[in-house]
Amino acid sequence: MRYLLIGWLVFLNAGCSVTAKQPPVLHDFGVSAPTVTHQGKASVSVNAPTWLWDNRIRYRLLYSSPSQVRFYGLDRWIASPPEMFEQLLNFSGKARDYALIIRLQDFEQQFDAPDRARVVLRFSVEAYSDNNKQKIGTQEFYLQQPTKTPDAAGAIIGFIDLAHKATERIQDWVAGLSDHQE
Repeated sequence: MRYLLIGWLVFLNAGCSVTAKQPPVLHDFGVSAPTVTHQGKASVSVNAPTWLWDNRIRYRLLYSSPSQVRFYGLDRWIASPPEMFEQLLNFSGKARDYALIIRLQDFEQQFDAPDRARVVLRFSVEAYSDNNKQKIGTQEFYLQQPTKTPDAAGAIIGFIDLAHKATERIQDWVAGLSDHQE
């Protein structure tokens, strides 16, 4: 009986150490210095479907099960993609004198083959005058780029780069709006 009890305790201790889960590593879009070029009333808000409002990093295996969305278990975003994208855009000062409403539609890594992946970012932007009453323009954006590695690390690096490219594209588009307004 004593040996059975000792064996059971050893089993429980071993099981606890084996099943102890490592907490996920949290990631963001990197450190950005605020760009304060002028004192405008610009603001950016990001809307997204319900499924994009969590912090899991999504991927799809297009080559085997394109309708199944999967998540990395050991890596997560520090906040949801819409929250991080909104903060990046507001912090960067790229909106100039417009209020922007971003509708985020896709934010995932897609695998075309086990060794080949890309990150995809699709969104639309509505620009309103600084009093939020007159819509100035609407633009659809679809950005994608191959990842350096077909894994979570590749997705994270790719999304950071893609999010910063998106801010530049939005800035270019907004600059074109002001050229037409004057």
